Amino acid sequence: MTIYSLYIFDRHCACVYYQDWHRTKYLKPAVEGGILNAVSRAVAPQTVDNTSTPSNSAFSSPRNTLSSSTGFVVAVGQDAAVPSQPSSDAPKSNALPFDEEAKLVYGVILSLRHMVKKLTGRDEQFTSYRTSAYRLHLYETISGYKFVCLSDPSTEGLRFVLRQIYSGPFVDFVVRNPLVPMDSREQGIDNDYFRASVDRLIRGLSVFA
Repeated sequence: MTIYSLYIFDRHCACVYYQDWHRTKYLKPAVEGGILNAVSRAVAPQTVDNTSTPSNSAFSSPRNTLSSSTGFVVAVGQDAAVPSQPSSDAPKSNALPFDEEAKLVYGVILSLRHMVKKLTGRDEQFTSYRTSAYRLHLYETISGYKFVCLSDPSTEGLRFVLRQIYSGPFVDFVVRNPLVPMDSREQGIDNDYFRASVDRLIRGLSVFA
């Protein structure tokens, strides 16, 4: 069992924070203007110098979450253990830019919520769903923020963990931080203290391996 990644979406459907742990494919940066600023350094649009030769400097984190063709989530180890990037461009061409990946994750949540409402006739929320490759966990706050975690399919429900992230690090380092603009539609909520606190919380879980 392990945890793959964490997304936070605001009430405007924008991804304002991203963090991952176990991945196999590198994370393709978002296109220019595709995401807000300060979501994650790993997914920020890259500015490439035309005079330089292609190298792994264009990708600071060789990781990816969802396959555009199958929707599978793939798990990995730490950044330090990631081998050097292959010279072939074939794996890179199959990677999904982060802005498209975030839209895919949010679209799944929206679609399932609509399906649940149609089936039950009430405005109910789902908390998780499972496939053969991963499990998605969801916690939504009253203010409309959605905390989404992708994990190994055998992992038990992590909604309580997402609630801990919200009531702990999120409130302490985002809500109570006057330097973090919330609902700005222009900037994410990433900051070093919040990221480090979330990392400690996730790595301290018994399901993290």
